[in-house]
Amino acid sequence: MKSQVGILLSTLKSPFVLVEVARKIVQFSFLVLFSSAIMGLPLIPLTLPILFSSGLPNRAVEEALSVMQKMIYDAVFPWLPIASILIFGVLSGRALCGWICPLGFIQDIMALGKTRKINVSSKTHRSLIGVKYAILTLILLTSISLSLAQFSEGGQLYRRMLEPFAQAPFTSLSPSDTLFSVFPRFLLNLSLSIQLGFNYPIITPLLVLRLIILIAVLFLAAYIPRAWCRYLCPQGALSAIVSRFSLLGLRRDPVRCIRAKCHICEDKCPMKVPILSLPREKFADPECIYCLRCVTACPTKAIKPIFP
Repeated sequence: MKSQVGILLSTLKSPFVLVEVARKIVQFSFLVLFSSAIMGLPLIPLTLPILFSSGLPNRAVEEALSVMQKMIYDAVFPWLPIASILIFGVLSGRALCGWICPLGFIQDIMALGKTRKINVSSKTHRSLIGVKYAILTLILLTSISLSLAQFSEGGQLYRRMLEPFAQAPFTSLSPSDTLFSVFPRFLLNLSLSIQLGFNYPIITPLLVLRLIILIAVLFLAAYIPRAWCRYLCPQGALSAIVSRFSLLGLRRDPVRCIRAKCHICEDKCPMKVPILSLPREKFADPECIYCLRCVTACPTKAIKPIFP
C-alpha cells in the first residue's frame, strides 16, 4: 500500500504531470472567463485567434476568423482580426491553441479517455495537414464572393440564397459555436417549452448538420489527439502561416538528445511535430501549440522554450 502511494506521489510530482495539470487549470479558467463579461470586463469583446463562440450574449472574447468573415461580408477591410493574428502569431506562435482555446481544451479532455489512440502515419499526417488550408481557402473565397455580390442585382439574389451562411460561412457550421452556443441554447429552449407549455423548438436540418459535425469532431478527438487542430481548423491554419516567424520557439540540445536515445518528445507531441528533424538552435514549427509536453517528457531535459 505504501509503495503504491509513493508511486502515485512521485507521478503527481513529475514535471510532465505538473505542467499538464497547470495547463488544464489555465484552459478551464479562460473558458469560464470568456463565457461571461464579469468583474467589470467590457461587453465589447477582445478579438483572439481561437475558436469559441460568437453566439454567446455575454462573451468577453471574439473569434478572429468570425470577425474576419463578417467584415469581409460587409466590404470592410478586416484589419482587427488580421492584427490579432499577426500580433499573437509573432509573439507566441500558436501557444493560444495549446493554452487558451476552449475547443482545444475540450479536445484535450476527450483525449484523456482510455480509448485506444490511432497512430497516424507520417505520410498520411503530412497529407492531411493541407486539409485545414483548403478549408480556410474555401471560407475566404466564399466570404469574398458574397462581399462582391452585393454590388449587383444577381449578387443580391446569391446572398439571399445563402442567407443562413452568408455573414460567416464557417461560423454557421463551426463545432465550437455549436458546442458553446447553439446546442446549449436549444436545450434551454426545450426545457422552457416543457416547463411552460410552449411549442417545442424546431429541429432544423442546419441544427442536425451542426450536431453531426460536432459529434464527429469529439469522436475524432477521443481517438486522435487534437485531430481538429491538426487537420481541420481554419483558424489554426491562419495562425500557422504567421507562427513560423514566432519569437517564441523551442531549442534542442543535441548532446543531451543523443544521450537519451529515444523518440519520447515526438511520441508525446499531440500535433505530431517532427521535433528530431527540425533545427537544433531554435525551431518554431507552424504546427506546434507549445503545450510543452516534449519539454517535460524528455528524460534528459534536452528541449527548452526560448524567447526570442
